[in-house]
Amino acid sequence: MTKRGATIVEKAVTKFLRSLEERNSSLHTIKAYRTDLAQFAEYVGPQSWSDIDHVLIRGYLSNLYERGLSKTSVARALAALRSLYKWLAQEGEVEQNPAALVATPKLPKKLPRVPTIEEVNTVLDTEMPECSAFAERDQAILELLYGCGIRNSELIGINLDDIHWSNQVALVRGKGKKERYVPFGDSAAAAVRAYLPARQRVLAETNHTTERALLLNLRGSRLTTRSVGRIVKQIAVARGLSPDVHPHTLRHAFGTHMLEEGADLRAIQEMLGHERLSTTQRYTQLTVKHVMEVYDKTHPHATKSGE
Repeated sequence: MTKRGATIVEKAVTKFLRSLEERNSSLHTIKAYRTDLAQFAEYVGPQSWSDIDHVLIRGYLSNLYERGLSKTSVARALAALRSLYKWLAQEGEVEQNPAALVATPKLPKKLPRVPTIEEVNTVLDTEMPECSAFAERDQAILELLYGCGIRNSELIGINLDDIHWSNQVALVRGKGKKERYVPFGDSAAAAVRAYLPARQRVLAETNHTTERALLLNLRGSRLTTRSVGRIVKQIAVARGLSPDVHPHTLRHAFGTHMLEEGADLRAIQEMLGHERLSTTQRYTQLTVKHVMEVYDKTHPHATKSGE
């Protein structure tokens, strides 16, 4: 039996993978693309690029579903195909990308894991760990993120004169430059007041006396979202929380805990700055899940006897 030669698609895949290696693409990506594109090459067989259209690619994806692959795996296979076609166009092998005409499988939205009220309190009420380079500021960051439910970008955008002490609210600038006032509680107020003298010292030491930003780095400049993300993660991990904690986790915790404690959904929507109520309603899914877990663990008739 004679061994067949490599098909046009197989040869192109080999060259494409070699180009990824030359560009130092991640080994994980190359490995995944090698598997996905080998399956595609096997499916289309000896056909030329002109024979492969979006209908055939849809058929290939359907074949993957029939073989039991998940939506995530099928979406990855399509992404690999699109990358291959992009490279083929650069090489002058094809003029069109039929994979671009195929819709990406709609992936289920994963609900974030939200820390409990007790876990958040442990982070907020314990003395700052050694990894904190600016303890007063870092406490204010945590208190404002959780106390106001604001986004990371909204937090770093707060200026000193955006804090209105008389009615304990802060002016924040949300998506689309929309402004809103968010209330902050006594804990956040106390943290900000404790931070202000330290902020003043940093400004004096760095000669940045005209800086308007509330939250500063040690060079006297406005903090970046990346810095806030790093600070929150370091402190959370030092306090025993999961390494996947980030500023948005505290925003999710704000919405979920407010709902658990009986807050009105529309009030939460306004505080979070959600344009649509449906976005805020995702928090009801989180709280229902939590309620069901509590029910299953505690109600005497929640599970059948003997199980």
